[in-house]
Amino acid sequence: MSRRAKAREIKTIALPTAGKVTVLVLAVAALGFGLLSHSATVLPLRLPSERQALLPPPSPPARQVENQKTPNFPGRFVRQIVDYDNRELPGTVVVDTENTFLYLVLGRGQAMRYGIGVGREGFGWSGIQLVAKKTEWPDWRPPAEMLSRQPYLPRFMAGGPGNPLGARAMYLGETAYRIHGTNKPETIGKRVSSGCIRLTNEDITDLYSRVKTGAKVIVLPTARNSPASDRPLQGTPPRSESPLA
Repeated sequence: MSRRAKAREIKTIALPTAGKVTVLVLAVAALGFGLLSHSATVLPLRLPSERQALLPPPSPPARQVENQKTPNFPGRFVRQIVDYDNRELPGTVVVDTENTFLYLVLGRGQAMRYGIGVGREGFGWSGIQLVAKKTEWPDWRPPAEMLSRQPYLPRFMAGGPGNPLGARAMYLGETAYRIHGTNKPETIGKRVSSGCIRLTNEDITDLYSRVKTGAKVIVLPTARNSPASDRPLQGTPPRSESPLA
């Protein structure tokens, strides 16, 4: 093959290659232009106005709180502050057994009133005691006298929601009596215990937080014609009456 023919062949091969390179360059240029034009459409960062800068940051959403079930008893047993003319010092607990109310004296003629359950027939008592001990989620150990009357009772029950003493207990003096909670709120306003004074778990938790160890507790006698302001009887309840929660 002559030199002129070879040169013509090389030139013919080189032309398609140059075309491919040109197409590739144009494609890259088009892509770059597209990116530049796309980036040019990005909106600038908008700064807050002077008024917006002065506003407080938004508060976080409120935490969901589970609503407690309302005990099924008459409205008069709902915890509330009432007028209460009494000579006792603030912090004193007065138990009106007859009307199934417990009063925490606040002073200035007022008291916090709670609905309670009290001792059934034959298990009532009256007198003055002091809060000797306070316990959260107390254990329950039925005394021997109670087990002899009710042998089906457990010998021991650890504190917890299923315990008949409820969420809190305040022990009265050296007696076996307590002011405590209950897992049976429907018994509030009734005479069902063996001498202990019971409140709903919500109410005993509130009372527990307000009453100090050593506080005076006055349990009024049961008398249909005795107002809550009568002078309470003195004395200590018989120890033979062992309470049921």
